[in-house]
Amino acid sequence: MNVVQPIRDKNKIEAIKDLLRHQSIRDEFLFTLGINSGLRISDLLPLRVCDVKDKSHITIKEKKTGKDKRFKINSNLRTVIDEYIRRMDEKEFLFASRKTGLPIRREQAYKILNNVAKEVGLGEIGCHTMRKSFGFHFYQKTKDVALLQELFNHSAPSVTLRYIGINQDIMDKAIDDFSL
Repeated sequence: MNVVQPIRDKNKIEAIKDLLRHQSIRDEFLFTLGINSGLRISDLLPLRVCDVKDKSHITIKEKKTGKDKRFKINSNLRTVIDEYIRRMDEKEFLFASRKTGLPIRREQAYKILNNVAKEVGLGEIGCHTMRKSFGFHFYQKTKDVALLQELFNHSAPSVTLRYIGINQDIMDKAIDDFSL
C-alpha cells in the first residue's frame, strides 16, 4: 500500500473540484463530501440519499472499526448535499455506478482521484487523501489535535499528527533550516 498525503494547498483543492465538476457531478460530490467529512472511502461509498436527506448528521457504523460514528453536516455541506440529491430517490446510492446503479468501487474512486490529482500536479494521492486533507485543514484551523484524534478515532495525538502529515512537515522544515 502506498503512502498518501493530504492536499495542503487550498488552491489545488479548488482546481480538483473544478476538474471534477466538468467530468462528473457525482465525482465532484464524492470529493467534496470526502474532504468536508473526513469519513473513510469505505464509509462514503455505500451512503444513500436517505442517509443524508433532511439530516443534521451523517450516522454510520464504521466499516473498519465497527464503531458508531456521527458526523455533523454544517450549513455549507448541507447546501451542497441538498443541491446534489435534489432529483434523486431516497433509496438511491449517492455514488452509484452509471452501469449498475450500485455504489462505485474503491478502485474506481482511486482512479477518479488519481487522474485529477495528476492533472493539477499532485502525487502520493489515494482514497485516504480526502480524509487526510480534512484532518490537515481542520488542524490548521483549530490546532485542536485532541478533537481531531476523537473525530478520527485514533489512539493518540501522535498517531493523528503523523496521519495528517504534520510530523512530516515539521521534519521537512527542520531539515530545510539545518546546515553544518
